[in-house]
Amino acid sequence: MRSALCALGAAAALVLLPAAHARAEGQEPDRDFTIRDARITESSGLAASRAHPGIYWTHNDQDAPLIYGVDSRTGETVATLTMRGVGTPRDMEAISVGPDGSIYVGDIGDNLDGSWDHVWIYRFPEPKVLKDQVVAAEQYVVKYADGARNAEALMVHPKTGRVYIASKNEDGGGLYAGPERLSRSGTNVFRRVGEVPWVTDGAFSPDGERLVLRGYFSAREYVWKGGRIEGEGTSAGAPFQGQAESVTYTADGSALMFGSEGKESRVLRVDPPSGGGRETETPDGAPASPGASASPSPSPSAAPGPGEQGNVTVGFLVLAGATLLVVAGKRLVRRR
Repeated sequence: MRSALCALGAAAALVLLPAAHARAEGQEPDRDFTIRDARITESSGLAASRAHPGIYWTHNDQDAPLIYGVDSRTGETVATLTMRGVGTPRDMEAISVGPDGSIYVGDIGDNLDGSWDHVWIYRFPEPKVLKDQVVAAEQYVVKYADGARNAEALMVHPKTGRVYIASKNEDGGGLYAGPERLSRSGTNVFRRVGEVPWVTDGAFSPDGERLVLRGYFSAREYVWKGGRIEGEGTSAGAPFQGQAESVTYTADGSALMFGSEGKESRVLRVDPPSGGGRETETPDGAPASPGASASPSPSPSAAPGPGEQGNVTVGFLVLAGATLLVVAGKRLVRRR
């Protein structure tokens, strides 16, 4: 499934090259960067470090208990963490940093859409020192109240510490809330609290007032209130990427960082529609984001200018075709 999508996604990326932005790398943190580590070929989750400015935690979509700390100034890995105390991961898909200073890893993928009756969450304290090291992790068993399902998005609320999972389904998924506190001794039942579109990753803003959810073609930023999504959300301007897999807010909430799978994959910065929580109103009452104008260069996902619309349209069609092929392939496999 991944190979088909990556191949066609790469074609779409080539189509979109003329519309690329011009942000320089290696000058300041929390800007566009390329993941240089040859070991990271399927970056499936992304989380901004709370303890180390400019560092982003990521991991492969694989069965090895490895977490990588990547410096956004250089794209180089500055810490490789090996989780100890957990079993062999099956399908790690998401990562998030909680208010307790812990890193949460979601081993929640299930490409057969419900073949596993439980999945796992791993948790360990974010290291104070950036270096290669072994970290003692806790493992939590997770089940869904309405049955097993595939998921790629795990979000920890930055104020309450409650863990949420967004399931992934071609017909739309669900948003699931975990118990108030995860338990190591029993099964943690996640219950459906909302409906979501096709989701490959998600993240809460640092103030806990917004939730961004991304898919292969788009991302939306929602108001978060009372433990639920409020309203229809606003387009977050996701860039087109070969295989759109991850998203996180910068540690200060001023921007979104979008990642993808692949060797030397790019992580792209986009100013969120909320302006990093500094939203004001224009005279006609429409929301405006004064913080966005402070960006040193245009957002890579800004509305295409003259001559770019065609590239965007073609790229979208290529990516859409990729997804249709993947879905059709999955259905054929199931029938066999």
